[in-house]
Amino acid sequence: MDWRPHISQDPAVLRGKPCIKGTRISVELIVEDMADGATIDVILSSYPFLARDQVRAALAYAAASLSSELMINAETANS
Repeated sequence: MDWRPHISQDPAVLRGKPCIKGTRISVELIVEDMADGATIDVILSSYPFLARDQVRAALAYAAASLSSELMINAETANS
């Protein structure tokens, strides 16, 4: 999925964190919610102004970001 039409970064919004365009819903929030067990349907019911494609775009953006970053060693990240 092409995330570009759905994700923006604006230094005036959440200090430049990537967000769903036109909202203050960050990619980070969506990924954290899903990591905590929320489904896309749960996220959509919590934020009814979002569309399914926007949530999927947030996940695609997160995946693209991870593919180009150094991986954090999970065993030493909390030290």
